[in-house]
Amino acid sequence: MAFFEKKESDSIDTKSTKSTKSTKSSNEVKNLHDVKLVFDKYRHGFLGFCVVHAFIINLFLETLARKGVSWAGGFQFLVNSPLVFLYNTLIIFATLTFAALFRRRVFAITIISALWAAIGIANGIILTQRMTPFTVKDLSAITEGATLITNYLSKLQIVLIAVGLILLVIGVVFLFIKGPKKKEPINYRRNVAGFLLMCIITGAATMGAINSGVVSTFFGNLAYAYRDYGIPYCFISTWVNTGIKKPSDYSAEQVNKILASAGLSERNKDYFKAGDPAKSKKYPNIIYLQLESFVDPELFTNIQCDKDPMPYYRELMKNYSSGILEVPACGAGTANTEFETLTGVSARFFGPGEYPYKSVLTDNTMESTAFDLKTLGFSTHAIHNHRAVFYNRNQVFKNLGFDIFTSVEYMSDVDKTPKNWAKDSVLTGAIMDALKSTDGRDYVHTISVQGHGKYPPEQLIKNPAIRITAAPSEELKWKYEYYVNQVYEMDKFVKDLTAELSKFDEPTVLVMFGDHIPALDITEETYALKDLYQTQYVIWSNFPMKKEDGKLNAYELSSVLFNRLGIHVGNIIQYGQNVDRAKPEYLEGLKTLAYDALYGKKYMYGEKSAVTATKMKMGVKPIKIDKIVEAGDKYYIKGENFTEYSKVTLNGTLLKTFYLGPTLLGLVDEVDPSKADQLKVSQIDRNSKEIISTTE
Repeated sequence: MAFFEKKESDSIDTKSTKSTKSTKSSNEVKNLHDVKLVFDKYRHGFLGFCVVHAFIINLFLETLARKGVSWAGGFQFLVNSPLVFLYNTLIIFATLTFAALFRRRVFAITIISALWAAIGIANGIILTQRMTPFTVKDLSAITEGATLITNYLSKLQIVLIAVGLILLVIGVVFLFIKGPKKKEPINYRRNVAGFLLMCIITGAATMGAINSGVVSTFFGNLAYAYRDYGIPYCFISTWVNTGIKKPSDYSAEQVNKILASAGLSERNKDYFKAGDPAKSKKYPNIIYLQLESFVDPELFTNIQCDKDPMPYYRELMKNYSSGILEVPACGAGTANTEFETLTGVSARFFGPGEYPYKSVLTDNTMESTAFDLKTLGFSTHAIHNHRAVFYNRNQVFKNLGFDIFTSVEYMSDVDKTPKNWAKDSVLTGAIMDALKSTDGRDYVHTISVQGHGKYPPEQLIKNPAIRITAAPSEELKWKYEYYVNQVYEMDKFVKDLTAELSKFDEPTVLVMFGDHIPALDITEETYALKDLYQTQYVIWSNFPMKKEDGKLNAYELSSVLFNRLGIHVGNIIQYGQNVDRAKPEYLEGLKTLAYDALYGKKYMYGEKSAVTATKMKMGVKPIKIDKIVEAGDKYYIKGENFTEYSKVTLNGTLLKTFYLGPTLLGLVDEVDPSKADQLKVSQIDRNSKEIISTTE
């Protein structure tokens, strides 16, 4: 590789190089710069050093990915998949050669190496908490992750990480100031050409690896892809491969052909108009209940419980329509299962690890079950016993057609688990309030949170209702015991909810399903279903419905349910109802429609936006101020539906408030009496202090 300089300058010959060695060596010993000694050792073999360094970095990444404390995991990957390992080493090597463009070469190599190490460490830590590896898309959710850090890490671990980051910054600054610096001019033309050549070689190797099947561009299972194709390739793929790729045959003619195959015509292009609520009464209320990390613990073959953790749900599966649900998430990724059931579109059409909630749906509307049912006169509700801003739901739900979103900030008397997640029992009241809030039929999409990890490796529940009697280790025993007791309480919640709905005087269908398996040490060998992307669903109703069991993908659930209820609305839903889902062209057509709706010309809607964002209200029960009372030098706000997340605000500024009950708030801060009538009540996100809504 003659492009890269192997000497200090092109004008220095071998003799002059030798004559300067003793001088440089004495200076290095005199300055006691170990890092400079390393630099001098490898400066005449820069490429050789980068090759060895890239090999070590890759070994480090793959070892951490396999939760290894020794190099065994990385070497095993090298032995089992040598071509994949060497290809990923080439990727790292190409990035290291970028350092040749800098005079502070040691500093540049250190920064590049540190970035790769950070990816490996982050991936290793994340894999101890969930089953989905680290992706570029996780960086977009870093704020949400930071707010949950106390749920996953101890205070000591947080402190150690903070100290480590501070030391790292200090080290980088010190290296920049004191590290060796190339004194002779850099031949930029040669070095840039060399770096670009390495990029071309790596690109050619990538195409060769893809064409030969060494790696793949399709990640049906993200965790398996990282395991089989290597960390560097997969991580970069989650960066460059985003959104839904434009189909090669995308055109108005092709879209119309796909619609025609489903019996859809021009009349479907302009139908997204709110229907008459009175006409909705020919249909039942429809409730979706997405249960956090909820699966049958008896499917875990490596543990035993002293009694059944979910007896009621098991009874429902025997007596009502039920089956296996193929979901797009494993151990994490609730929002993608949610996306599929709401839109009828597969999340796997998007880039690996991508969350549409964090990308395209933040600024774009999309045809959804909520928009579809609104055309029939349904009122649409979203309910979640967690933060409104998580996964941008307070923004995304507007773009998916919801009229009202009730998050935990609008719920009172919320019980918490030992890991500080809201218990699902609060959802029964929230769902019933939504159903009773309108005269017509309601569509209620509910997302639970109680079963969420991290699951503690020590005994946290002193008198558990369910005990683990056999487990692979003491640590796993406590993790599973915590989890199965959350499942037990969630099962009781489902029983209470169906009891309430049984007494409700409106026909109602309740669809329940787990969003993904829990983030425990589960493998195909220890999971009876043998597929880590499978949970279970049940379709319950308070009126007679024929029991029909079967396996469904999450994106097929709404099409199948609506078909059974005689609901035929929406291009995507009807496409799923009228096209044979077993045929390979089904998914290709669905992908084209999804691209057209989100990224294309919107041919199926007459080349115009099909839907507009709703003016979504927060909370099914309006928060009102009835009276502001002055008592001594303090102010008290009397009103309705206050919660522990209610704060008094003045012109958008949060004031110190104490919650006294659903009808009374106390104000600690002093306020100018002339401005007392300007006081309002806002619901805030406790972590970010973001104001979610404010009384008018």
